[in-house]
Amino acid sequence: MDRLPDQLQPGLRLVFAGTAASERSAATGHYYAHPGNRFWRTLHATGLTPRLYQPEEYPTLRQLGIGFTDLCKQGAGMDHVALKAGVDVAGFTAKIRQYRPATVAFTSKKAASLFYGRPTSAIALGRQPEQDDFPTVFVLSSPSGAASGAWTLQPWLELAEHIVTTA
Repeated sequence: MDRLPDQLQPGLRLVFAGTAASERSAATGHYYAHPGNRFWRTLHATGLTPRLYQPEEYPTLRQLGIGFTDLCKQGAGMDHVALKAGVDVAGFTAKIRQYRPATVAFTSKKAASLFYGRPTSAIALGRQPEQDDFPTVFVLSSPSGAASGAWTLQPWLELAEHIVTTA
């Protein structure tokens, strides 16, 4: 059973893709639910949403053209624990190709490294090189409180500018 349901539909302008649900998100059933997570505040601060949304409102973001998924749908917790449940890159790729969002944003270098099959040290933040038959991809700094030391707003601002200029 999936820890968090995908929020995908045709025509989305942006899909956020994480590694796996946090323990708090799995317990509440809401994406980016931990109070220390910067996700919701950052969406609003960068202009990706018109107001500050709360984690329990995540399904309503589809109305704004924003969806959610994870590479590991069965695990929960910190990556070193959650990812033991397995990562489904092929399933993720199939979903993205099925729903065809305009842009995919990985919410950590770890999520992007799993997708690309490269170490996190080989992953750059920001817009990634274009791939045939795949949406534009951005890699964002993780909004998790556990990743505070690596936090930077810059790739989020770059994503927001891209979304506004391609809307």
